[in-house]
Amino acid sequence: MKKHNYEIKVEWTGNEGNGTLNYKSYSRNHKIIGNGKYSAINGSSDPSFLGDKTRYNPEDLFLSSLSACHMLFYLHLCSVHKIVVIEYLDNATGIMEETKNGNGKFIEVTLNPKVKITDENMIEKANELHQKANELCFIANSCNFKVKHNPSCLAE
Repeated sequence: MKKHNYEIKVEWTGNEGNGTLNYKSYSRNHKIIGNGKYSAINGSSDPSFLGDKTRYNPEDLFLSSLSACHMLFYLHLCSVHKIVVIEYLDNATGIMEETKNGNGKFIEVTLNPKVKITDENMIEKANELHQKANELCFIANSCNFKVKHNPSCLAE
């Protein structure tokens, strides 16, 4: 079996002078840095956990990973099936459930891709390919819940 290895650096930038003296004494801000990547991603925690709402949190990045992985497999499948996609936009949603003891997990993600193609006769096939893209998606295959899809397709 072929294996792929990934490396990422996460650097905490939230020491405000007292380190983690107490729960409110530090910022949750951090940088996510990929070796050889153009720029860093500025992250934090969700505002519910004292994070900066203007920065991406791990939950945002998890949801975007699912959406992007699905999109990339979908575009590949469309090219293989001679479907010319000219626009793709996904407004993905997710629900994370937090338990009383403070842990939690995602229980649902719905991808809502809106796709525009050039050939009206290929709309049905274009919609069908979302199922195959889901089956191939590395990130969706790593989840312990079913990723839902609510696609729509139009022809220009």
